[in-house]
Amino acid sequence: MEQDIYDRTVSYIIENQEKFYRLAYSYVRNKDAALDVVQSAICKGLEKCCGLKNPAALKTWFYRIVVNESIQYIRDNRREVVSADGELPEQSYHEPAYDRNREVYEEVARLPEPMRTVVVLHFYEELTLKQISEVTGTNLSTVKSRLYSALNKMGKKLKEAAV
Repeated sequence: MEQDIYDRTVSYIIENQEKFYRLAYSYVRNKDAALDVVQSAICKGLEKCCGLKNPAALKTWFYRIVVNESIQYIRDNRREVVSADGELPEQSYHEPAYDRNREVYEEVARLPEPMRTVVVLHFYEELTLKQISEVTGTNLSTVKSRLYSALNKMGKKLKEAAV
């Protein structure tokens, strides 16, 4: 049974690795950092997958790990340090998946973290509101409220920018 769950987890990670990378990138906004976050999430997921009680919850369980690892990375790396020789850090990489509508994505990035999480998971990762509720560990009504508040806030900002 444990080997079956492990194999399903490995298979799921391999099939969806690009989605996990995009999700991590939406948080950390740096190519290398996103790869580090995903690698850390994969290690954590593979270590703990045998304790997963409901194999049907694999998707939301692993998304939660990626989100938590992304948030932890941001907490641990709040400040970018200028190198000893005074050079600024290299320019961040822009993920092509998010270049389609850069203005909208920048507004998403400016949202408070709980709202941003809901918007990214719903629109970029195509999770249902119920799945987002499971990933974030919040009530479904809270997820809905955050989504609608975020969309309202973004709509106002985008209208202001268009004028």
